[in-house]
Amino acid sequence: MDSDTRRVLEAELRRRFDAGDLDAAMAHAVEHYGPELFGFLVGLARDHDRASDVFGQVCERMWRGLKTFRWESSFRVWMYAVARNEYLRSTRRDKKAKREVPLSKVPSLSGAIDKVRTSTPVYMRTDIKDAFAKIREELPPEDHMLLGLRLDRKMAWNDIARVLGSGDPAHLARDAAMLRKRYERLKERLRDLLQ
Repeated sequence: MDSDTRRVLEAELRRRFDAGDLDAAMAHAVEHYGPELFGFLVGLARDHDRASDVFGQVCERMWRGLKTFRWESSFRVWMYAVARNEYLRSTRRDKKAKREVPLSKVPSLSGAIDKVRTSTPVYMRTDIKDAFAKIREELPPEDHMLLGLRLDRKMAWNDIARVLGSGDPAHLARDAAMLRKRYERLKERLRDLLQ
């Protein structure tokens, strides 16, 4: 999705939000941003079923928190921040304690989630991409997320800092600079490993 399309989508989401139609705003966001967010989670979890569970939890958490969303970032960045937090939360939970997501009360959202889960394509990879993916699997979750947001999602550094940084708007520039340096060191390490 290019930046002009994203800008139009963000405006439509804001319009629905301001009109008080939170269910429609959330369903619209999941339909349009869901595939890339789900792909991000598949990359982190390295397991389609686990990513599917986390994606459902992310959508539920966003739907419940939508009314308090303050538009301090784009909706897309907020979705990634929620996904990051929910993924990390899921890694700390005991697998047996995972709960099912009760979405029966929101059929439009449930339909959008099911559509993303069943329509996300499986990507064919070249030998180099396979080697890179194998190395990425061994990275800690924070480094994996950093690569995913910058390489795969092409997010700007300030947006990445909003997702992975301290959360303090006063330190946004500092967080972005630290993440950029960490990314450069990580790229060097990966380049060495690939050779």
